Amino acid sequence: MTQPSKSDQTRQRILSTGRELVLQGGFGGIGLSRILSKSGVPKGSFYYYFASKEAFGCAMLDDYVADYLARIDALTATPGTAGDKLATFWAAWLPTDDTQGIATRCLVVKLAAEVADLSQDMRRILDDGVTQLTRRIADLLRQGAADGSIRTQDDPDTTARTLYAQWLGAAVLAKLSSGDAPLRLALQDTARRLNPTQ
Repeated sequence: MTQPSKSDQTRQRILSTGRELVLQGGFGGIGLSRILSKSGVPKGSFYYYFASKEAFGCAMLDDYVADYLARIDALTATPGTAGDKLATFWAAWLPTDDTQGIATRCLVVKLAAEVADLSQDMRRILDDGVTQLTRRIADLLRQGAADGSIRTQDDPDTTARTLYAQWLGAAVLAKLSSGDAPLRLALQDTARRLNPTQ
């Protein structure tokens, strides 16, 4: 495997640093100078990598969606039942002693309302990412019905979208309450809905 060029490494550093800053302060609340300062990149170099702040936002979201889906695909490829894999995915939304959890680091939770009004291109990237994710969840629901680890759903695609919407809502409420109770309720409800023995 070839090593990324210095230019590619710098671009990725800007994207990674920008993602962390956006998670803290939103897209509109973070200026380019702060992103570049934290990245260790001279301000004049930004436009070599991105045509505008919106172009940076699109690239950051493309990068985020690709990372997220790669992690889901890696989980899907592990041994075990589809029910086990989905249970692992939902549990990962909650914080543990050594990780923040998906809910805390989710750019859909952080940016969906903001970018929907700000940029059609950024909105489309997030919307497409959500569509790809819910398709993967629906596939696991079908596999779980086949292997007996998940209750058969009349419409796995609708169930996947409904579950994801529930988890997004729980993540927003968890942010508002500064606690994980909404996520724990979502976990209990999801387990009840998908339990093949009920």
